[in-house]
Amino acid sequence: MTRERGIRRSAPLTVALCLGLSGSLVAGPAVAEEKEATTVRWGACPEDVAAEAAPVVLECGTVPVPKDYADPDGDRIELMISRLASTDPDRRRGTLMLNPGGPGGSGLSQPAFLANRGIPSEVLDTYDVIGTDTRGIGRSAPVACGFTPDGPYFANIPPYAVDDAAVTARAKVVEKVAEQCAQRDRAGVLPHLTTANTARDLDRIRAALGEEKTSFLGYSYGTALGAAYASMFPERSDRIVLDSNIGDTHLDRDGMRRYALGMEQTFPDFARWAAARHHSYGLGRTPAEIRGTYFTLAERLDEKPVDGFDGNVLRQLTFGYLFKEVQYAKLAQQWQALKSGDTEAVRAAAPPGGAADTPPSIDNQLSVFLAVSCNDVKWPTSVDVYREGVAEDRARYPMFGAATANITPCAFWPYAPAEEPVAIDDDGPRNILLVQNLRDVPTPHAGGKLLRQKFADRSRLVSVDDSGHGVYVYGDNPCALNTTTRYLVDGKMPGKDVFCPAG
Repeated sequence: MTRERGIRRSAPLTVALCLGLSGSLVAGPAVAEEKEATTVRWGACPEDVAAEAAPVVLECGTVPVPKDYADPDGDRIELMISRLASTDPDRRRGTLMLNPGGPGGSGLSQPAFLANRGIPSEVLDTYDVIGTDTRGIGRSAPVACGFTPDGPYFANIPPYAVDDAAVTARAKVVEKVAEQCAQRDRAGVLPHLTTANTARDLDRIRAALGEEKTSFLGYSYGTALGAAYASMFPERSDRIVLDSNIGDTHLDRDGMRRYALGMEQTFPDFARWAAARHHSYGLGRTPAEIRGTYFTLAERLDEKPVDGFDGNVLRQLTFGYLFKEVQYAKLAQQWQALKSGDTEAVRAAAPPGGAADTPPSIDNQLSVFLAVSCNDVKWPTSVDVYREGVAEDRARYPMFGAATANITPCAFWPYAPAEEPVAIDDDGPRNILLVQNLRDVPTPHAGGKLLRQKFADRSRLVSVDDSGHGVYVYGDNPCALNTTTRYLVDGKMPGKDVFCPAG
C-alpha cells in the first residue's frame, strides 16, 4: 500500500491546467482599481524561489487586494509577485504577466523558468516579465484542505470507475472532502477563489506597476484566466497569448471530460513510438497491439494489483506521462515491468518518492484547484448524473472516460457561485493569439477551436502538428515559436488562422 501512495504522488496527476474557480451572494465589480495607487516595493525573493530561479535573479514584492471584491473596503490579502525586468529601456514596451496553469500552480519562478528554457531574448528586452502566486496559492493567502498522501484524495482527476458501484462509493469520499475543505477554511478565503477575482487581482497588479495596459502569457488553466481578463478588461489588455486552451474562462464538467478526448487523441503517438521499440520493451509490434496491451494490463491490475499498482494507477500514470514525448521511455519501462508481473521490477521502474518526500505544496495545489473549479460554476449535484456520464464516456472514451466523468467534490461544494462565470467578450481589440497542439492530453485541440469561435475576430488560432502539453517555449516547433515571438515583440497578429506543420 505504501508503494501505491508513492506512485500516486510521483505521477503528474495534479493537472496544471488544465489542467483545470466566492462566498458573497453579490457579484464583485469588474473594475479592480485601488482608490489610492499602490506601488510595488521590490526586494529579494524568498530563498526557495531564488534557488528555483537560479541562475536568473528575480525581484519580488507584494500587492494588497480585497479578499472579497463585493466588499472592496473590507479585509485585504497580500499577493506576492516576481519580476524579471527588461534591461533595454529603448525596447521595453511594458509588462508581460504569466500564469503557469492549474488552477493551483505557483508562478513566482516562472519568469526564470522561461528564461532558463530559452525564451527569445527579444521578449525579455520587450517586457518586464511578471510572475505571480495568484490568490490562495503559495505566498498569496494560501489555502489548504488538509490533504495527505495517506488520504483518499490524492489527485484532481477522479479514479477510474469500473462500474456504477464505484461512482456511488466515490460520491461518499468526495462529499467528506468538500466538508473537510469548508471546516479548515478558518480565514474565509476559500469561497473567494474564483477566476473572476483572480482577473481583478491582475488588474490591481497592473495598476500597482504603473501600467495603462498589460500583456499576458498563460498556459493551460492560465488560458481561462487570460480569457477572463481580456473579456473583463478589454481596454487594458495589450498582447494576449493563450497557450493550450481549455476552451472557456473556467473549467467545468465538460472541460474535465475533454481530458479523456485528449488522451484518446494523444495515445496513438505513444503507441507508434512503443511499437517501433517492441524489441526493447515487448509491448506490441503495432499501435493496435500497444492499445490492446493498455486494456489488458488495466483489466488485469483491476483484478490483481502488483505491489500497489491497480488499474486506476496505471490509467492515471499513463495519462500523466503522455504530456511530453520525453516521458515515453519511462512509461514504456513501467508497462514492461507491470506486464512481467515481477514485483522487484515494478519497484525498480516506479517513479521516485515516498510519503516523506511529498511536498506540502501538493495540499495547497489540490485545494486551490478544487476551490476555483467549484466556485466558478455550478456542477451537477445528482450522483445519477455522474453514473450516466461515466457509462457514456466509458464507451465513448474507453481509455480514460470513466475517470474524467466520475464525481468530484464540486458535486457537494458548500459554497454557491457568487456570480456567473465570466462571459467571453468578442467586442474588443484583435489581440488574442491562441496557440494549440493538435494532440494534447488535458487540453485537446477542441479547446482552442472553442475559444476561437467565442472570441471571433478578436483572435487568431495557431494549430501545431505536435503532441504534448504546452507549445510556446515548452515545445520546439519553429513555426509556432516564430509566430508567437513576432506577435509578442512586434505586435504582428496573423491575418488568418495559422497551421504549423510538424517541425
